[in-house]
Amino acid sequence: MLRIVVVIAALIFASAAAAQSPPALGESVKEVLGAWEFSNAERDKICTVDLKKDRAKIGFKVAFDAGCGTLFPLVNEVVGWTFEENDLLRFVDAEGKSLVEFSEVEDGIYEAPTPGVGVLFLQNPAAAAPAPARPEDVAGDWTLMRGGNMPLCALTLAATPLRDGFALTVKPGCAESLARVGFAQWRLDRGELVLVPLHGGAWRFEAADNTTWRRLSEGTDQITLVRQ
Repeated sequence: MLRIVVVIAALIFASAAAAQSPPALGESVKEVLGAWEFSNAERDKICTVDLKKDRAKIGFKVAFDAGCGTLFPLVNEVVGWTFEENDLLRFVDAEGKSLVEFSEVEDGIYEAPTPGVGVLFLQNPAAAAPAPARPEDVAGDWTLMRGGNMPLCALTLAATPLRDGFALTVKPGCAESLARVGFAQWRLDRGELVLVPLHGGAWRFEAADNTTWRRLSEGTDQITLVRQ
């Protein structure tokens, strides 16, 4: 009788342990292991999360880089991640409650509309687009060029807030046509750099590389903004 009781107790214990253990990682789920870019929709808040294969108290271990908890306070409550086959990728707290639920929207991109936070993303770092420029990254001395080799006007873009943008200074020696335009301030808008003049419409530029922005224009003369 004692032997039977011991066997039954062992079976009950094993069943309980199995119920609490996360399911084994399937082949397709293994593809999400490793480091991912974790960001908001605007990508002005970006950090790295590492999805590990080691088991945690709930789900599997997850590690966020330093500062991630400041950008996204909710990650301070995350103790693990789960991702069953054909299911959502979830960040869970110590009680197993789902804090963030990601679904795949493109190959290598997961999206999670999160109440009180907004839309969060996981992206494969190799496939993620470069982070959008910040005002402090752009601030400095620049020259407007025509055709890549004809200086037109030297500008200083400051990080000092001014109305709905930032302060801009036009240096002496600006071409007369541009001096009349009278650039007054600048701003960043949806990944584009915008020069705002006193007269006429705004000049919009797209990033070509870290030191050059191309003006968005249908004109034949290519205008660029080149860092000095």
